[in-house]
Amino acid sequence: MNLVNQLIISFIQLLPKPLVKRFAIRYIAGEKLDDAVRVVRTLNSRNMMGTMDVLGENVTTREESLSAVRACEQVLHSIHENHLNANLSIKLTQFGLKIDGEFCHSHVKRLLEIASRYNNFMRIDMEDSSTTSETLKLYERLCSEGFENVGIVIQANMRRSEEDIRRLIPVKANIRLCTGAYIEPETIAFKSKEEIRRNFLKLLKKLLEGKSYVGIATHDDFLISGAYQYIQEMNLDKTDYEFQMLHGVRTKLRDKIVADRHRLRVYVPFGQHWYAYSLRRFKENPQIVRYVLQALFSGN
Repeated sequence: MNLVNQLIISFIQLLPKPLVKRFAIRYIAGEKLDDAVRVVRTLNSRNMMGTMDVLGENVTTREESLSAVRACEQVLHSIHENHLNANLSIKLTQFGLKIDGEFCHSHVKRLLEIASRYNNFMRIDMEDSSTTSETLKLYERLCSEGFENVGIVIQANMRRSEEDIRRLIPVKANIRLCTGAYIEPETIAFKSKEEIRRNFLKLLKKLLEGKSYVGIATHDDFLISGAYQYIQEMNLDKTDYEFQMLHGVRTKLRDKIVADRHRLRVYVPFGQHWYAYSLRRFKENPQIVRYVLQALFSGN
């Protein structure tokens, strides 16, 4: 992040939360489940799928984890009751991964059972590098227990990701491939934009050749163009992959992807923990920082 963006982020962190929310609301559905349902219903009407995410991570008590589990159960019930074309994404540290691995596993398993009854799917998000190995182990354990309605995430900025997909391709894992949102040391993560781009396309090609279903999660024109090329060269069916984007980001681009007759899913976060999520997105994406700056001084 350059100096200007660092200064803007520092400035935003000094602002009262209600003021920050004015600008963050573009990237979150709202604080309540009804807000997320409303957003996903609109997306569905535009031939886009959704994935709903109850914001929150790194809980410190079992009570917080149980609250998150109940909220996610409600999401699955609501998707079914409202006939939405959507699924659920979860973060394991929200379910107590760092408190008790077995406690976490039992609740993820419970959610997968509910999703399975509704013929729905659940994605386990990838978090920072301190949880990567445990996240993959839990995913593989769930697959070994017979769950076929669960997917995982691979981050292209991580140096270990090529080795990780070698493990995942043989089991035809359902993978969201993203660039990576967490700041990591150079010893374990690529830092330059070009390195991350090259690795993203390298991993994408291997996954598609290996017949894994891939959620191609990017807002980068260069990477989308590369994905288009692979799709054409491999003569892939529309059901072999999907594109994925964040709610509120590059809406014209997502419209173009749908107009080009590709499947597209929008990540729809909601909940009380919108502030930490918003700050991380501002830090991750300098363009979002500039949108906020423009809004602050234009009064829009």
